[in-house]
Amino acid sequence: MIQPPIVRYVGFLVAAEGAAALIMAVVLLVRAFAGADQHIVNGYGTAVWFILIGGGVLAGGWALITGRRWGRGIAVPTNLLLLPIAWYVITSHHAVYGILVGLLALTALGMLFSPSAVQWMASRD
Repeated sequence: MIQPPIVRYVGFLVAAEGAAALIMAVVLLVRAFAGADQHIVNGYGTAVWFILIGGGVLAGGWALITGRRWGRGIAVPTNLLLLPIAWYVITSHHAVYGILVGLLALTALGMLFSPSAVQWMASRD
């Protein structure tokens, strides 16, 4: 079965999530090198975590863009985990950002579980 366009579109969305995590890693590294306090949060360790997770999510997005089914196995749990993060951000008095993250995750999940995407995933080529 030919890959439906919605799978490619959600691949771009997931790749953007991975890229955002990599950008966050760069920000944390710049702050750490600039002398930000490392007693409460270790910027170096957190940056390494964002690099590993962001790289994996970016790879999952690339896999979906290029028609590889394994990317869905990364995209689904990533976006499921973004839902409680969105709730945390909303309850931390940053409602606009939390709502945006929640809508991003719900949009990606809706696309990943659309009938054409599920049929593509279930088909055997």
